[in-house]
Amino acid sequence: MKTKEETAQEFEAENIAEGTNSADIIDKIETQNSPEEATSEQASQEQAAEPTPEKKIADLETQLLEVRDQLLRKAADFENFRKRINNEKQNAIEFANQSLLLDIIPIIDDFERAILAGENSSDMASFLEGVKMIEKRLTSQLENKWGLKRFNSVGELFDPNLHEAFMMEKSADITEAVVQEDLFKGYLLKERVIRAAKVKVLMPEENTEK
Repeated sequence: MKTKEETAQEFEAENIAEGTNSADIIDKIETQNSPEEATSEQASQEQAAEPTPEKKIADLETQLLEVRDQLLRKAADFENFRKRINNEKQNAIEFANQSLLLDIIPIIDDFERAILAGENSSDMASFLEGVKMIEKRLTSQLENKWGLKRFNSVGELFDPNLHEAFMMEKSADITEAVVQEDLFKGYLLKERVIRAAKVKVLMPEENTEK
């Protein structure tokens, strides 16, 4: 690599014709950086521009705090959402039967009026007819509006899915178990059995002949 003196000699030889003296050439050369000096200066600038480890740590801590704050906000929002959903669910459960009960209340009023009328009248036939009308109104409304249907079982083959045998009696006139009497009627809710009928069943006599 050439020294400043060698470079100056070359510049002096090249510029003698132009009348440039050695002092001017040295000043010109000293104002120019060698490649090593330029690289060193660029590296120094890059190092100055690059954040220090302390600055990097501080920036990361700031980002961490921001993320933590966002997570806490999200967690709080989710907790509020969960509480609101639970409250709505609880309210739905507690008041699920409100419409049904509002339909039953007028029928209770009818029963009260019928009882008052029966207490002040000796006409039991009229009283009984009034009670039957109220009962029919109730069962019709439950079936038509709410899907609750009462089914009869007398004369039907015994079905353990529909019937619960409370009493049994043997008969020689049948070959299969048959419901003889409805002790408590069964109910379906939209084709699902919600209460099996409690019945008296006729059972075929066992054939003891060999």
